[in-house]
Amino acid sequence: MARLARALTIAGSDSGGGAGIQADLKTFAALGVYGASVLTAVTAQDTRRVYATVEMEPEFVATQIDAVLGDIGADAVKTGMLASRAVVDVVVDRLERWEARTLVVDPVVSASSGDSLGRGDILTALREKLLPLALVVTPNLPEAELLTGHSVETWDDIRAAAREIHAMGAANVVIKGGHQNAAQATDLLFDGQDFREFSAIRVTTENTHGTGCTFSAAITASLAKGESVTNSVLAAKAYITKALQNSYPISGGHGPFHHFYRFWQPRAAS
Repeated sequence: MARLARALTIAGSDSGGGAGIQADLKTFAALGVYGASVLTAVTAQDTRRVYATVEMEPEFVATQIDAVLGDIGADAVKTGMLASRAVVDVVVDRLERWEARTLVVDPVVSASSGDSLGRGDILTALREKLLPLALVVTPNLPEAELLTGHSVETWDDIRAAAREIHAMGAANVVIKGGHQNAAQATDLLFDGQDFREFSAIRVTTENTHGTGCTFSAAITASLAKGESVTNSVLAAKAYITKALQNSYPISGGHGPFHHFYRFWQPRAAS
């Protein structure tokens, strides 16, 4: 009997259901991968803002990781919101203990609303401890600026930032171009030698909550199925574009896009 590919997400919970653990598990399921999860924090948030965050104790995060990897295992792992340096430290320790080689790091530090999802000291821990373990890291432009400590605006800036982040230890750097004001949304992959651009038509929608989580989860899903980094980024780009094109509003803020657009469509309002 064929074995289903397995992916683990280590991230925060989004009570609104559009980002974080919830978005990751939806993405894994939509792409035919079994998803397991480790919660690092629980947020109280909706489509408009983050109201409160409760961090999990680092020891409990470690126990969750041990439980999943000791029994189910994972063909690929992704990290999202880690919230504190202590959590980063314990995640790094357990991933090294379990020899998790296929790691995607989404360096989440804020929500789509702009609300902070972590303390300032997390950046040092990300740079020094987590990125050296990453097969792929997926910062957007603001996250690339935080990681490098300088402005990232032009394409020269983006390429320079990719080189800097690669030098921090990540094997492959994907800088997402969604924050650029251009007709096409272009992401840049740097593998330490070559640059490759992935472009798609920009989708005009307010329903973008969880875009970064879903993109990195889609990369993780493809890697779990044995695809190369390049093919995984290509597949994730196609998936996120279609999901955005089929997005739908659920409230007055940044609604979700449609993780399961291949399987069902929202009913029209009567």
